[in-house]
Amino acid sequence: MPEGHVLHRAARLQSKRFARRVVRASSPQGRFAEGAAIVDGQRIDSIHAYGKHLFYDLDGGLSIHVHLGLFGKFRIARLPAREPSPNCRLLLETDTDQLHLAGPTSCELLDPDGVAAVLARLGPDPIVARPGDLDRLAASLRRRRTPIGQVLLDQKVIAGIGNVYRSELLFLTGLHPFRPANELDAGDLAALWDATVVELCAGERLGRIVTVGPPDGPNTDADRRSLRAGERLYAYKRGGAPCRQCGGPIASAPIDARSIWWCPVCQPE
Repeated sequence: MPEGHVLHRAARLQSKRFARRVVRASSPQGRFAEGAAIVDGQRIDSIHAYGKHLFYDLDGGLSIHVHLGLFGKFRIARLPAREPSPNCRLLLETDTDQLHLAGPTSCELLDPDGVAAVLARLGPDPIVARPGDLDRLAASLRRRRTPIGQVLLDQKVIAGIGNVYRSELLFLTGLHPFRPANELDAGDLAALWDATVVELCAGERLGRIVTVGPPDGPNTDADRRSLRAGERLYAYKRGGAPCRQCGGPIASAPIDARSIWWCPVCQPE
């Protein structure tokens, strides 16, 4: 499932082509036909993301809410574009561009109260960090004895983190994934939140998850882009491989029906 940086990047890049433009809308698949008929001929005022959710605010006061889920994908193309696929849930077109959405978990029209309800059930989003977000996170974790590696995937606690980032963020902050969430102290929480903000914002800029900095030289976006696919991560899916910091083997175990990876030396219990 795409993590939060993917949706924020999509919102930024799609805004360049579709925001403040009148769109033609259709649903070749048919599952969003009624909604597309309402959207057709309206202007998209803004496109923005929160966590793993994307919103297209329309000049008529409604918003298209999209959650990609496991299988949703966008395809953006200049017109003329190839024919939409049979599973295209939503097709938006301006005079110059086409947005093709297929396979999302959610594609629905919401009024402002509906948008507010979606946002109300989500925790703080590190890419749109706001004053008080660290306090909100701390309050949520204090109520949970479940492992921090499990809690980080709970979108009610923090919005936008998925399986890749949770392993990487815990490695970067030296936190063992099975440590109870309510045992993190103020320093742990601040380090975890700060790392989350830095890494997800970097992922949005880069269009990929790269948490490893080159061993020599500054850790800039250009440095991260220079790393090959197998060099970009510290822990995720590296079970048995040597830790990039200490050389010991990376461990893995199931947690909440999904695997997590960590270094037992760099992330002691």
